[in-house]
Amino acid sequence: MTPDIHAGQLQAATLLLHPQYVLLKTGMVTDHAVLVENGQFQDVGPRALLDARYPHIPALALPGKLVMPGMIDGHHHLTQSFGKSLAYGEPSEIFRRVWVPLEQSLDDEFVYQSAKLAALESLRGGFTTVCDAGTRAKGEISAVANATSEAGVRCVLGIICNDGGNQSTPEQRAATLALADRFVADYASHAMVHPSLAVSIPEVASDAMLRAVAARCAEAGIIFQTHVNEHLASVERSVVACGMRPLEHLASVGALGPQTLIAHATLLMPAELVLLQSTDTAVSYNPVASAWKGNNVAQAGLMAAMGIRFALGTDSTRSDAFRLMDAAEAAQKFAYAMAAGDTSAGAGWTWLDHATHAGANAIGLGARIGEIAVGKQADFLIVDVDTPELCTSIDLTWDLVRLAQRDQIVASFVDGKLRLFQGWPVDWDARQLMRDVASKAHAAIAQAPIQRLHPTADAHRARTVAGTAVYPARGDLA
Repeated sequence: MTPDIHAGQLQAATLLLHPQYVLLKTGMVTDHAVLVENGQFQDVGPRALLDARYPHIPALALPGKLVMPGMIDGHHHLTQSFGKSLAYGEPSEIFRRVWVPLEQSLDDEFVYQSAKLAALESLRGGFTTVCDAGTRAKGEISAVANATSEAGVRCVLGIICNDGGNQSTPEQRAATLALADRFVADYASHAMVHPSLAVSIPEVASDAMLRAVAARCAEAGIIFQTHVNEHLASVERSVVACGMRPLEHLASVGALGPQTLIAHATLLMPAELVLLQSTDTAVSYNPVASAWKGNNVAQAGLMAAMGIRFALGTDSTRSDAFRLMDAAEAAQKFAYAMAAGDTSAGAGWTWLDHATHAGANAIGLGARIGEIAVGKQADFLIVDVDTPELCTSIDLTWDLVRLAQRDQIVASFVDGKLRLFQGWPVDWDARQLMRDVASKAHAAIAQAPIQRLHPTADAHRARTVAGTAVYPARGDLA
């Protein structure tokens, strides 16, 4: 608890904050102040300087607190999040057996409710922006847009532009693109929802569609999202379908470039890394998803060294930004750094950068968010660093990656507005939403034609105790 601050103090139209620490793009600083007004950072600098400039504004002292940028989830599926525990123990390609059947069974009301719950989880975890790769749920995508806006999280929202592959007709392609154009126009000037076009995987769209969607995104200054080189099954499926690996397929139709954000990229050849570098294509690095259902870890450390832009993404696993940074570092350590004797593995700051300003750049919002800087939108966190875990810190930047927890987040701001205080919304009833979603979730899962291959933890334990053809009996567990 933080008894020295109350929510009302943080809801003033103008805030002159005096935290103990401020995390700038260049690193951690002390004795700084931050002025927030009209949804933006109006001034940032040495405390004495800002106090002299604004003597008429009462300062809010925040001893033991850090003001830092809100973190970016570079890859999410908001309408899948309520079913995340369906993924435990499952092999790759669960989208075919779990996510597509689940999403397509949802009505508009449950799409809205589940997306709003996912947005709340993201805000509670320190994310102020989520990049959603598109839902396959029936109905209007406005249900997701409304949910994220009302929850208070910024959202790059993708609309799916799959047309079925090269066998699609010109009429099908025209209809798909017309829907995409209308979506982009509807949200072009929205304060909190930023439109994006998406294709689930390259081979479910025609070459003409991939080319057209990427070109439209480049022209509109928005991002094109697709899942690429995620696991062995996806690579082999692409080779069978079109004779090329997924990234090669995109390159062959001219769909790579600064407007393109590819999810996962866990299986890349050296030439494919160079291809990303030369086209300035961005990546979402999703380390928790790799641990849960993948068979490799993206070469994020090498990407950073090569200047390949990337964000950190949850892939709707768990919406906890601090644990995501820890996983990002740990995955690189286990997969690559340990074997090379690299004890640094990014030195902490690499993962914090890619969770904030570098992540914002990867999802196409680098000019607007991602750092505490004059003119940027005021998406930020107030974090309690006066804790037993951090009171002896000599490297707070690295400690945020390895030791910080989401329960240290005192307040979350998006667009300059207080959205959460002590983990809960200040202007809507989150507990009622939780009850609403919980009352429907199990029925939705039961009704969808989902095929799970792995038992629950309790069922697995029972099989192990009893003994099966795979597991010998374990009486010691009975």
